[in-house]
Formats: sequence, structure tokens, C-alpha cells
Amino acid sequence: MQRFGIAGLGAIALFTTVPFFSQISGSALAQPTVGIASNVKPHGHIQLRLAAEKQILTKDQQGKQTLKWEPLQGQAVVRPGDVLKYTLSGENKSDRPIKNLTLNQPIPKGMVYVLKSADMANKEAKITYSIDGGRSFVENPTLKVTLPDGKVEIKPAPATAYTNIRLQLPSIAAKTTLKATYLTQVR
Repeated sequence: MQRFGIAGLGAIALFTTVPFFSQISGSALAQPTVGIASNVKPHGHIQLRLAAEKQILTKDQQGKQTLKWEPLQGQAVVRPGDVLKYTLSGENKSDRPIKNLTLNQPIPKGMVYVLKSADMANKEAKITYSIDGGRSFVENPTLKVTLPDGKVEIKPAPATAYTNIRLQLPSIAAKTTLKATYLTQVR
């Protein structure tokens, strides 16, 4: 059994970009937190919250498996193989729409992104990924792989290579909410 301390997350807005950072000793989890991001234009701000939950699978007396999510708080205990769900939610509390909002969420150290698990309630949002620590983002990351015969092929990047998720929203209307989720697995 592993025990991990949970550190807070920060949100800073600069040129309508909101990065979220988490640093955890040993491995990484996220403690529910609140951040405020300000748009470059006056009167625009969005309040963001990042929460983490641990997947709990149980079986009833008939052997039917059920899935539930347990919120992680304080000193969380996780084991290799545990699946965690991160939920990023926010609300545009201003009277104006927020344009071109970009949210950058690093995959915490000690975690592996669960491929194709990122989901955004706003279907206009674009979800991209980085495999180079957040320097570049694409929809489908790839790697060059050298085969035993020396040929080089382009292959889809494995889940272990993913380092960041970026959510780009063209607009968030005034007084509306946003929600995004993604899964990770403890290494």
C-alpha cells in the first residue's frame, strides 16, 4: 500500500491560458481546490475546481460488478493499478463571455493517462495531448520507432508517454459552467 501526500493546485491566467499544476511527493494525486482565472479583457473571470476520485469496484452476492467513485481528500491511499478520475469544473461568473480559454492539465507524476478517457461537456472544445512536457500538443501523439531491421515507423504514442492534456474552448457564455473529466492509473 502506498500513501501519498496531496499538494494544492494553482491556476493562473495569462493571455486567456489557465495552466494547472500539481506536485505530489512520490506520486501524484489532486486535492479538490479552487482557483480563479482572469481573462485578458476586464470583467471576465472564471472560477475553476479540480477534484480527484478513486475508482472502487465491488461485486454483489450475484457476482454483478458495480462501479463507484470515492472522493480523495487529505492523505489518500492508492495502490499501483488504481484508477483515478479527475474532474475539472468551472463557472464563468461574469456578465460577458470568455473567449479562447485554454486549460492545460499535466498528467501527475506516477500516473499514466487512460487513453481516450478525456471528455468535455462542451462539445465545441478541442482536446489535445502532449508527450513532451507541454511544449507541443496534437490530437493523436505519435512516436518514431526504429524496427529491428533499422526502418523507422511512426506509431501511436503509448499511454505512458502522455504528459499533458490541453482543453481549448472557443467561448464560455456568461453565467455558464464547464466540466471536463479524464482518467489516470497509478503506476
